[in-house]
Amino acid sequence: MSELELQAYLHWRIPLAAAMGVRVRSVSPARVELQAPLAPNINNDEMAFGGSIVAVAMLAAWTLLFVREQGAGSNARLVIQHGSMSYERPITDDFAAISELADEARYRRFRLTLARHGRARIALGTVLEQDGLRVGAFEGAFVAVSERSAQLR
Repeated sequence: MSELELQAYLHWRIPLAAAMGVRVRSVSPARVELQAPLAPNINNDEMAFGGSIVAVAMLAAWTLLFVREQGAGSNARLVIQHGSMSYERPITDDFAAISELADEARYRRFRLTLARHGRARIALGTVLEQDGLRVGAFEGAFVAVSERSAQLR
């Protein structure tokens, strides 16, 4: 899936992504980088609104898992179970959310668990940057439920 195809998908299936002006800067099975403009995500102090920041960060991690699962031919439903956000510096301009999957063994265990049990959980992180400087980080646990398992409920 190209950057433009993925961006169109996100804007169509997750309307908040379009409202926040999220753009897909790069996508690969190992890394997703989203870009968000300040203007639609600004707060009353002319900085990025905390809710927008965490939403873009969570979306980057979810998108990385979605891309991986699409590549594996999976139709599993992907949802966030819980997450934690660290706001390290004020965001005063456009910002990026970068999610990487460096631990292939962890992803393989996730896929095996999903295949065996119809459900699996994986932790993913996102680093937020403005002008190349780290401004925050997100850590979340995502759950995948296979279509077969979902139909049995």
